[in-house]
Amino acid sequence: MNSKSQVEASSLDTVKLLLAVGIIVSGIYGFYYLDSYSQLLRVLGLLALVGVASFIAYTTAVGRTVWEFASSSKVEVRKVVWPSRQETMQTTLIVFVMVLIMGIVLWLFDMMLSAILKALTGTG
Repeated sequence: MNSKSQVEASSLDTVKLLLAVGIIVSGIYGFYYLDSYSQLLRVLGLLALVGVASFIAYTTAVGRTVWEFASSSKVEVRKVVWPSRQETMQTTLIVFVMVLIMGIVLWLFDMMLSAILKALTGTG
């Protein structure tokens, strides 16, 4: 993480964020209100409004902080050592086998308790 000092959000930033949220909400409303138009046009219009709202939100201190966080997250994901296909298949097989074994054990336990209950109540 970056050790930069926190930037105080001004009232203009709050107005910009509210404007961005308003644009997105109005875009979603318009998407459903204008259902007589082509869905492609409605989706493209909604994406354009989301892009405009994102640009407005980016101009705020909070928006820049979120962008920096996303950028640093992308760098951290590149550092992850991902398992190979063979390791993934082996782990998946172990999980399936353990789920099967636990299912059988719980089924046997249920059958045993059911037999005991039937013997105690005399309904068997």
